[in-house]
Amino acid sequence: MRIDDRFMRNVAAWERIAPRQAQRGMTPPQLDTALVNVLQAQGFLPLYSHQSEGIGAALNGNNTVIVTGTASGKTLCYTVPVLQSVYRDPTARALWLFPTKALAQDQLSSFQRLSNSLEQSTGVQVTAAVYDGDTPKSQRANIRTEANVILSNPDMLHMGILPHHPKWIDLFQNLRYVVLDELHVYRGVFGSHVANVLRRLSRICEFYGSQPQFICTSATIANPKELAENLIDQQVTLVDTDGSPQPEKHFVLYNPPLLENDTGLRRAYTLETKNIVGRFLMDDVQTAVFARSRVTTELMLSYIHGLAAEIGLAPELVRGYRGGYLATERREIEAGLRSGKIRSVVATNALELGVDIGQLGAVVIAGYPGTIAGLWQQAGRSGRRGETAGIVFVASGAPLDQYIAMNPRFVFETSPEHGLINPDNLAILFNHIRCALFELPFEENEGFGPLDDIDEFLELLEENQEVHRPEREGESSYWIGQSYPAQSVSLRTAGDDRVLIHEMGQDEAIVIGEIDAEIAPQQVHRGAVYVHDAKQFIVAEFDYEQKIAYVKPADLDYYTRAHEDTKLEVLDVYDADESGLARKAHGEILVTSTPVGYRKIKLYTHEVLGYGQIDLPSRQYETTAYWLWLADDVCRNLERQGVFLRPNDYGPNWDQQRKAAKRRDAHTCRKCAKPEPVDGIKHHVHHIKPFRTFGYIPGENANYIQANVLENLLTLCPACHSQLETAERTALAGISHAIGNLAPLYLMCDPGDISTEHEMRSKETGAPTVTVFDKSPGGVGFSTRLYELHDDLLEGVLELVENCPCQHGCPACVGPVIVEQDVGTLGLKQATMMVARALG
Repeated sequence: MRIDDRFMRNVAAWERIAPRQAQRGMTPPQLDTALVNVLQAQGFLPLYSHQSEGIGAALNGNNTVIVTGTASGKTLCYTVPVLQSVYRDPTARALWLFPTKALAQDQLSSFQRLSNSLEQSTGVQVTAAVYDGDTPKSQRANIRTEANVILSNPDMLHMGILPHHPKWIDLFQNLRYVVLDELHVYRGVFGSHVANVLRRLSRICEFYGSQPQFICTSATIANPKELAENLIDQQVTLVDTDGSPQPEKHFVLYNPPLLENDTGLRRAYTLETKNIVGRFLMDDVQTAVFARSRVTTELMLSYIHGLAAEIGLAPELVRGYRGGYLATERREIEAGLRSGKIRSVVATNALELGVDIGQLGAVVIAGYPGTIAGLWQQAGRSGRRGETAGIVFVASGAPLDQYIAMNPRFVFETSPEHGLINPDNLAILFNHIRCALFELPFEENEGFGPLDDIDEFLELLEENQEVHRPEREGESSYWIGQSYPAQSVSLRTAGDDRVLIHEMGQDEAIVIGEIDAEIAPQQVHRGAVYVHDAKQFIVAEFDYEQKIAYVKPADLDYYTRAHEDTKLEVLDVYDADESGLARKAHGEILVTSTPVGYRKIKLYTHEVLGYGQIDLPSRQYETTAYWLWLADDVCRNLERQGVFLRPNDYGPNWDQQRKAAKRRDAHTCRKCAKPEPVDGIKHHVHHIKPFRTFGYIPGENANYIQANVLENLLTLCPACHSQLETAERTALAGISHAIGNLAPLYLMCDPGDISTEHEMRSKETGAPTVTVFDKSPGGVGFSTRLYELHDDLLEGVLELVENCPCQHGCPACVGPVIVEQDVGTLGLKQATMMVARALG
């Protein structure tokens, strides 16, 4: 590829990763001879240095977290201690938790190879079994009583094991080890829930007289020790020096060619991925392709099937792999990859998490997978044969993809990502106290998590008739509710309210899915396009009170995106720093969100086809936030340069012209014909051509007169005004857009986990302000981290905007730009850069 000029023109970085020799360690002296013999027979000796250190730490009784690369042999660090505990005491038990069912099945096979070897050499039988939603009911009772090692997942532990602990007495009385594999997955809301599930597990273990030890494994993140300790509420020993060998690898960051300089539009990354995969397949290099979603996976699979036909490769040699495939089908694909029969696989991140697929010659990553840790896990699938391997990351047009293409250090230097959780989030904590109460009565003055006692929570539950409080001192509080609380608590959301999706049929509605009540107003409002299993539906009715959305099948060429009117109120400031040009603070805020309208956006071209209104009540919740604002001197400077308008300064005739426009329009919205209410929020008056493009400078010119002519003014209701404002952007909006898109790179969260708002004059600061807030009620810790990263974040914003090759601005840097509206005397991109530089 290096000799192909066309390819090299689009290479943002080409990094050679030098081969690494294995670093060996001593066999831990605590290891019994029988286990040493098994490891010798299976070819695991001498151990890699991290295996030696990790096994030794676990055998010394330490909670341990092992952080090394993909295929480095981390599994042995928990398999060996567990085998030794059962070898010494056949009643000993272990619980292994994996984030996916596929990973549990794969690890079962690996474990059984070692346990069978131990049985053959010593006669000691160590039984292991997977216990999850796919486990046949006929086998479950036997697994509960007979298996030494239970392989499961946090959801099953939460709903299927802890609430039924009397059936698991043998496990909880003899539990020696709990394994948390792929620790980095347990972050954000999900991780905050899992931490509380582990609190419930520890409470039940204490009841049965056991105190298990934790062994965790993780991909490379910035704070593995901190994350592990926050999850298990105990100290851990960190093992993070990788002793496994690594072949030479070449890691290429590829940015598809620009098609339009003005807009920053690039050639489709899916088509570029197809061409790159074709090069590898024509050279007979076994290749894995990672896509970000199920839909993209199927699209890429169809592309590569067509490519395979062109080069004479049988279609069965190119397979897909994602959630939704049958377990037997996934096992067949995994075996085909290990044997080399399957030459290419197109997968989601379902194949990222530790599943054994053998050694691949190349990996092509189509679009940023969401985290640097995930990127390296996918890249780690290459080069397992000891041969030189290739990795190509193909950037999409998304802001994070473009930032990484322009700043390769985020890939090749120390990971900036922190796995953050907040297990003490009150909404999450309350739900798990309900679950814990169902499992065991709470004794007088018994605490949970950070709470020394839970009296206030018990009072709430008593009002709901879910708990019986003691009448005399020394008695316990018992669950008396009719419901089964764990069943209504999802580990993926902070709340427990769900909206059911009913497909309207000829006779009756059929439930086809559910969605969190918190996001339902944006996703299943009347007129919304709802996609389920790649099928389109249109929402015919949304019953907000009953929490049911009724949908009809549809075949549409557009999708919908809702817009909310969001108001923020600061309730408490945790910390603030007003010493710099860009001041910063973080604290608690009240968010009031009102869905006001939605856009119909054409598939593929993203053209706005039309608008619709949403008539639903506002939602309020308290959460945590980080906000930054500009010092007065900076604002005055930017006002003089024409970047900012003086607050509400539309010229001396504005009040007169605004009233005249409303009279002309009969106080009625010109777009939807909604009359202005007598009480409540009044209609707005909108500049058709944005006011700032006229270059008005008080005291220097009278350009406001032309800007405020009636022909340039339009009366709009707040909902319609919000929709039109998406086409008129300011420099502060550009800063807000860039911050909102960069923050997930540091937070290791999904872009949808946070939201940004900008205000030209904030009620709290009195200055232009950008606020980034956690969309989960109560927050999960994002704001504190952003407050700490304030300087890095602003530096990243400037780099993103300055290095973007577009001319006026684009979605990859400052947001979508309509040139004739946004590029006046001062272009949006230029204005945003001026603000970013002023803050440096």
